[in-house]
Amino acid sequence: MSQSNFRVAEFPVDPQFLNRWSPRAYTGADISEETVLSFIEAARWAPSSYNAQPWRFVFARRGTPHWDALLGLLNEFNRSWAQNASVLIIVLSKKTFLPPGAAAEVAAPTHSFDAGAAWAYLALQASLSGWHAHGMAGFDKELTRSVLGVPENYAIEAAVAVGKIGDKSILPEGLQAKEAPSPREALVKLAFEGKFKG
Repeated sequence: MSQSNFRVAEFPVDPQFLNRWSPRAYTGADISEETVLSFIEAARWAPSSYNAQPWRFVFARRGTPHWDALLGLLNEFNRSWAQNASVLIIVLSKKTFLPPGAAAEVAAPTHSFDAGAAWAYLALQASLSGWHAHGMAGFDKELTRSVLGVPENYAIEAAVAVGKIGDKSILPEGLQAKEAPSPREALVKLAFEGKFKG
């Protein structure tokens, strides 16, 4: 068993997996472009089908000209806390790829799965670097496509807020109680040898 941050793993894992969590209280600390790119550099090394690397990232750091545009893509609830993040990132994935030896692109059935792997690498690198990332589904995808000029052959996957952990007292009372690393389902509910048992 492994333990960290009041989380306990049922089998041994590196503490980085237990230490990574998704806070909502951020300090608004400045973040350098180099630091953001180091998170995306980690994402770049994620595995992907045919090594197609379908992931793309659009980001805006707090205080830069693009910040308000990205913040405006989030729904009201997520805007209420993500406004204190240091950087916002939109995760995209290319829906087609060029197979080896092919003359034309074909559908990439694992583009979302692969982008999810890249997001996980990004989140772990942020955590290892003393920052914390929080993925979000609550944002306007059609507005995102329009505002960011995303072509139709790219899926809009998720929004991500990254920052330094702040005092939870800045959050609405209902969220303060939730501002802690969350538990996980028991492994017996998630993994089955030989046949699905859900």
